[in-house]
Amino acid sequence: MLKIAVLVSGSGTNLQGIINRIELGGINAEIVKVVSSKSDAYALERAKKHSIAHEYIGKKSDKTLLESVQESGAELVVLAGFLKILEPDFIEAYRNRIINVHPSLIPSFCGEGFYGLRVHEEVLKVGVKVTGATVHFVDEGCDTGPIIAQKAVDVLPNDTPETLQQRVMQEAEWTLLPDAIRLIADGRVSVVGDRVVIQ
Repeated sequence: MLKIAVLVSGSGTNLQGIINRIELGGINAEIVKVVSSKSDAYALERAKKHSIAHEYIGKKSDKTLLESVQESGAELVVLAGFLKILEPDFIEAYRNRIINVHPSLIPSFCGEGFYGLRVHEEVLKVGVKVTGATVHFVDEGCDTGPIIAQKAVDVLPNDTPETLQQRVMQEAEWTLLPDAIRLIADGRVSVVGDRVVIQ
């Protein structure tokens, strides 16, 4: 059974999606720790409700974060709305074992400063007809790691950044992230060079 640490900063809707899928028996995994960068993140409450070990790290160093994750015994680190850039030491310790969900089809609308509503505002400003979400491995760049999976979502004529954000979460993120974790837990994902190979 794959042991997972989930790093969060907000309401934890993606965390809930993972919890739901595990509890339904859809993923051979266990969340051993939820760590938040914000003390008031509702994601901590979600962890508490499901009796999952949880901790607020805040603005402490990545060394503290790394120690917390390592002590949990986690084999995979999942960034689920974690609004903090990981330091190289953390990435090196979990090389090709950290995944992130991003609310666009990378390489579009990603990189430094592209998170939350900003992504969807830019999508609407440019006028693309399709957006979506991406799950990728984390490397030292910003949204540059090998892509595991993507799912497209149509942009509707009357969309606002808020409605688009909600639809991307519901139609893409909430299923894409648990699906990627399931593939990893089943041993079907490997990184060859700069690419992901799924068996």
